[in-house]
Amino acid sequence: GNSGPALAMGLHTYLKEIAGLHLSWYGERLDLPDPPPRVPAPVRRSSWARHRYFLNYCCFSYSVAFWDWDQWERLIDWMALNGVNCPLAMTGQEAVWQRVCARLGLRPEQTRAFLPGPAYLPFGWMGCLDGWGGPLPARWCERHEELGRRILDRQRALGMRPVLQGFTGHIPAALRELHPDARVHTIRWHEWTTHLLDPLDPRFGAWAALYAEEQRRAFGTDHLYAADPFIEMVPPSGDPAYLSSLGRAIFDGIRTSDPQGVWVLQGWAFMDKREFWTQPRLEAFLEAVPSEHLLILDLHCEDRPMWSQTRAFAGKPWLWCNVQNFGRNTHLTAALEANNEGLMAARRHPERGDLRGLGMVNEGLCYNPVAYDFFFEQGWRDEAVDLAAWTRAYAHHRYGRASPEAERAWDLLRTAVYTRFQPERAEHLRRPSEAVAAVAEPRDGSLERAWQHLIAAADALADQDTYRFDLVNVGRQVLSNRATLLKQAMHKALAASDAARFEKLGRALVELLLDLDELAGTREEFLLGRWIEDARRWGDTPAERAQLEEGARRQITIWGHTDILRDYARKEWAGLLRSFYVPRWERYRAAGRAALAAGVPFEPAPFERDLLAWER
Repeated sequence: GNSGPALAMGLHTYLKEIAGLHLSWYGERLDLPDPPPRVPAPVRRSSWARHRYFLNYCCFSYSVAFWDWDQWERLIDWMALNGVNCPLAMTGQEAVWQRVCARLGLRPEQTRAFLPGPAYLPFGWMGCLDGWGGPLPARWCERHEELGRRILDRQRALGMRPVLQGFTGHIPAALRELHPDARVHTIRWHEWTTHLLDPLDPRFGAWAALYAEEQRRAFGTDHLYAADPFIEMVPPSGDPAYLSSLGRAIFDGIRTSDPQGVWVLQGWAFMDKREFWTQPRLEAFLEAVPSEHLLILDLHCEDRPMWSQTRAFAGKPWLWCNVQNFGRNTHLTAALEANNEGLMAARRHPERGDLRGLGMVNEGLCYNPVAYDFFFEQGWRDEAVDLAAWTRAYAHHRYGRASPEAERAWDLLRTAVYTRFQPERAEHLRRPSEAVAAVAEPRDGSLERAWQHLIAAADALADQDTYRFDLVNVGRQVLSNRATLLKQAMHKALAASDAARFEKLGRALVELLLDLDELAGTREEFLLGRWIEDARRWGDTPAERAQLEEGARRQITIWGHTDILRDYARKEWAGLLRSFYVPRWERYRAAGRAALAAGVPFEPAPFERDLLAWER
């Protein structure tokens, strides 16, 4: 191999294809025999993908916000074994800002008001909010700067080039007060307001250089910098000349301190605010940056690719990326077909532009290990595979032995939930009075039959951890889909003033959610307590531990003050179902029962007001 990730990918290929073992994010089989199986004939693989990127800003919130070194070490080694060579590395950035703010004359309390709490830090790096969920524990910055260095040391030792944070112009509100003549724009994201230093302000370059200096002192550099000034916000002006100056200023802030610097830009804004980012505006923004110093992540290619709508990002280098998961929802889905046929078709397309690799940009480390296992292999292929054959082989080495029942289950899973991307449909985890957006998928019973086949494989496979995880995970989705159907039927019964049916369905839904809680409780991966305890361990005092727990609980339930992001990061976790979702449904049942008894229509608005107060 000519790099650490290539060597590690070679080892992983041997473990899968020669030794018949399995290393997965959820579940593994690594009982290598002694002596290990010999390679019968040479196997040679090379990667077309110069960049094999991994992680999303949001993942540093929804999955790894409270991780320690042992958890990170396993993830980094797993990255290497999947050939990742460009991981996003955000851990410890708050320590950089702490020093920058001090050098700019801010008092410690002003810096604390700027930095979000641990569960929300990435949304601060993206310029979405300030201070929410804070302040950070007293020793948080110090301890996470040390953790960030360990992460980077390990990634670099394995031959990776980590992507660090770049300066976007997002600044603390206190700097606006300290420099009243500064040209600062107010930016709105949902319910939060932040401040953006205008790129034409003479301070922009100086503060960008200061940020780069402090970051390099703390973490070194591999010349890759993530900077997203408007991830889900609209710039203060649509004038192409202004957008060009903005792009140039951000790039100059990188280049002045690092002539080799490459700006890594998420293309999400071009999709999320498509009505704003017309082709002339997009080109003005991007063409201000030399191509060899820009790399664009086309974030949602499995569902809404933007390269084909933007002239391949005006010819700039870009990566085919896969979001896969929003908010670390517990939901079975993977776009195997799009990342198979679609990716290879894009590589052959005459208007593909400068496609340089691929990236898994998941908002959370989702519960679909097959999505990762397939996606990272695509970085080492030049042709699409037969998905049916690949899936059968996958089931074999995932479980360690042939099982006709497991093969039948995976044939059904492939077509039912793993062919295309499907948004999370756990309507029973949304507000009880909220209308059902969609009937549970799939509707043909194929997922239930897949679970039955997995159950039938128990005698042959029950000793395998990989099998036990899949058995619980598929069963969880089957029950989840049934719960959504019960919610839909409850709404109809309430609208029809059918009190008996409303009561019967309500009892059935609560019973089902308690079953789901019990099932999830058989796997460590689905425990609320693990998330809470990971958060609490970073506090040194009872008050800090309580605040960390509050932030951890808030993020997966109400998120903010209003209901805009409420239930966004919902989870089917043991403990959370029983202690939060079931009592919430009981309140809805009581309100519906009272309306039916009084003979008056159920009014969602007052119920919602009372419910939000209870949730808080």
